[in-house]
Amino acid sequence: MAWLFLKVLLVGVSFLGCLYPLVDFCFSGETRAPKPNFVIILADDMGWGDLGANWAETKDTANLDQMAAEGMRFVDFHAAASTCSPSRAALLTGRLGLRNGVTHNFAVTSVGGLPLNETTLAEVLQQAGYVTGMIGKWNLGHHSSYHSNFSGFDYYFGIPYSHDMGCTDSPGYNLPPCPACPRDEGPSRSPDRDCYTDVALPLYENLRIVEQPVNLSSLAHSASGRPFLLYVGLAHMHVPLTRTRLSADPQGRAPYAAGLREMDGLVGQIKDGADRTAKGNTFLWFTGDNGPWAQKCELAGSVGPFTGSWQVPRGGSPAKQTTWEGGHRVPAVAYWPGRVPGNVTSAALLSVLDIFPTVVALAGASLPRGRHFDGLDASDVLFGGSQTGHRVLFHPNSGAAGEYGALQTVRLERYKAFYITGGARACDGSVGPARSHEPPLIFNLEDDVTEAVPLDTGSAEYQRVLPQVREVLANVLHDIAGDNVSRADYTLDPAAAPCCDPHQTACRCQTASQPVFPGAGAAGNETASARPPSF
Repeated sequence: MAWLFLKVLLVGVSFLGCLYPLVDFCFSGETRAPKPNFVIILADDMGWGDLGANWAETKDTANLDQMAAEGMRFVDFHAAASTCSPSRAALLTGRLGLRNGVTHNFAVTSVGGLPLNETTLAEVLQQAGYVTGMIGKWNLGHHSSYHSNFSGFDYYFGIPYSHDMGCTDSPGYNLPPCPACPRDEGPSRSPDRDCYTDVALPLYENLRIVEQPVNLSSLAHSASGRPFLLYVGLAHMHVPLTRTRLSADPQGRAPYAAGLREMDGLVGQIKDGADRTAKGNTFLWFTGDNGPWAQKCELAGSVGPFTGSWQVPRGGSPAKQTTWEGGHRVPAVAYWPGRVPGNVTSAALLSVLDIFPTVVALAGASLPRGRHFDGLDASDVLFGGSQTGHRVLFHPNSGAAGEYGALQTVRLERYKAFYITGGARACDGSVGPARSHEPPLIFNLEDDVTEAVPLDTGSAEYQRVLPQVREVLANVLHDIAGDNVSRADYTLDPAAAPCCDPHQTACRCQTASQPVFPGAGAAGNETASARPPSF
């Protein structure tokens, strides 16, 4: 019987929480493991045009471009939301925020997280005999039972939320720049916009804070015996941006380009590790959680094609949080030598929502009963040459105009309808006015991918598409109303903030000697533990 051994070497963790996983694989025995392994890599705030294979002006993604040349690249692939927590919840549940309850981001002081009655991809694969691990940004709750170890992951190493949600000793590039963590007691500082100054960014290993604020460190764990799911939540390309040793560049590239090059190197290391010894039995799926924030705020990156006049209010707005294509159309590459055909570009309409049902099917597992799913099994696209994905996708409001989670943007084949636009915060801090549209704006993306000019409401094309849009929107809302839906707890409580030593300024500590559980306070009175699994 064959045994697959996975070694995850975390050779560096920067002060920004940028995790550098090196993955080594080796086989012993005579036959291949019967079930495939899965590596899901989720980039943070990476634009569609940040992938060189998508946008020729991008020169910093050589490894991803090679992976696309050897695998399948998706050009009409979408995040399930335009901000962090809802997109990640959708990936792990295969359900939109109106079903899984996660409609906007969780905070440092959030009491809740991904509702406990939701079933995650990791939990399904655990039941199917997989060992599961996560490295990187979680962002689905950290207080009490909302930690990743209680959501199906045998092992976790990373940060509980975005790396701009806690101070560090060496802040990276941001606009405006953030101050370093305070080192001695004094009056509370008034933070600049988007800067958290009083609670340091923690680094967790399972349920234990091992550093606060996070700094360079190393850790190694080895594993054996069972097929695995590895979920890597990269901190790249979220601000603040840094230039670490892996992104050192004698050409003096701009911070965004250097960070992109660094991220690409990490993905290349994971791919190379799989190729060395598990090339035919490990499926890598790379994509992003939502569109970019940093690029259009003067931190130098390729803006890509999604910059139509309807999208950019005065002040220069990033795409993140909006339902314009730049907010949710993300790069995506599938790589599985011998299974997924190489050098293929797919125009199938797909989504991060599809990762859950596709991986479950490939693992030979079953979808959880008693709930409806918004994703589809993309196996026919991956292996059968089909160009048919979704007929309809819904893009939830994600922090710009409209109520959180509401489905007021509808993709119907090549058409896209907006019932509300605006409300996005510009780079200068101003917020554009929200504008409702009844009847909706409708764009033909085949002719106008930049969403620059909506169809004339009096045209035959508009009049033909409008009733179809209204019908599919009414149908999904009716389906959600009859579904088993969850409600996330968005209560805030300062006691829920992760703090390994409340007696130290900014909760500063190095390698806590005892497990520290979020919300347990100084007493640390919870007794649950999570040991590293035998990967």
